Amino acid sequence: MFLALLAMPASKKSENGKTVNSLSGETDDAEKTELEEKLENLLSSVEGVGKVKVLLMTKTGGDSQGFYSVREGTEVTGVLIAAEGAGNSVVVQNIQQAVMALFQVEAHKIKVMKMK
Repeated sequence: MFLALLAMPASKKSENGKTVNSLSGETDDAEKTELEEKLENLLSSVEGVGKVKVLLMTKTGGDSQGFYSVREGTEVTGVLIAAEGAGNSVVVQNIQQAVMALFQVEAHKIKVMKMK
């Protein structure tokens, strides 16, 4: 899991507040970060979840049918969540079901881990 995070391309903030992927030149707006923050706030307010950190993986371009559209042509392809309450299997299942409902992402593309 940590190797996958290390393999992710480096990105940096440009002057206009957009995130620029330094390897591919792709630009994401703050919408992705805004969605991550909204999901963190929502999940942290659920009983048993505790503190939460969320990382959304997205793909730009292609057909976005069947996925939650962050913006035109962008799809959520994976979700990584670290939560304090992830030691409880019921909490993990509730988190996974919420993410599946919100982003229409299959269960195997969602990873919920216990936060230390």
